[in-house]
Amino acid sequence: MSRASVAALLAFPALALGGLMAYVRSPFVTNQNRPIEQPIEFDHRHHAGDEQIDCRYCHFSVEKSPSAGIPSTTVCMSCHAQVWNQSPYLALVRQAYFTDQPIPWIRVHNLPDFVYFNHAIHVAKGVGCVTCHGRVDEMGAIEQVAPLTMEWCLDCHRDPGPKLRPQEFITSMTWKPPADHAEAEKLAETLMTENDVHGRTSCSTCHR
Repeated sequence: MSRASVAALLAFPALALGGLMAYVRSPFVTNQNRPIEQPIEFDHRHHAGDEQIDCRYCHFSVEKSPSAGIPSTTVCMSCHAQVWNQSPYLALVRQAYFTDQPIPWIRVHNLPDFVYFNHAIHVAKGVGCVTCHGRVDEMGAIEQVAPLTMEWCLDCHRDPGPKLRPQEFITSMTWKPPADHAEAEKLAETLMTENDVHGRTSCSTCHR
């Protein structure tokens, strides 16, 4: 057997493993950057961008429960009973409201059943919406921008400071930490202390 053949045989398992690892981290598996078509054309660019509606108005339980909350038709109609109340685009909203039925929204950020994630604790510790969900104020249709892999989560849990922000900017889509490196580090340390943040990396943190 030639040296080239031996080298190829030895290299094949490594290349196959490397290719598999790259594949499972690719958007084909993580579902990144795929706009999801919803039963109703809800445009976050208009609601979160143009109208500057705070995320918590619709995702009402994000500060107090594991789930961010899906807005009920009552929330929708609190505005649309007056605004665009005859629009054909909102026919399904009106139908759902008057028949007391939920709108069949399609989940975009879908973690596996074996992963426990709590929105409330992340918000309470100073993790902004944009950190995980991206610039939803610039999305016509919501898409997943973060890979949501275990590696991605652990990177943040190992060094959470740079991802934290003051509570008054928790839903801001445009807030940035100080440009000066020393000031940014000082702010991160302050927020870590004020919010009692401890990077948790044990298996039981997310797998319960």
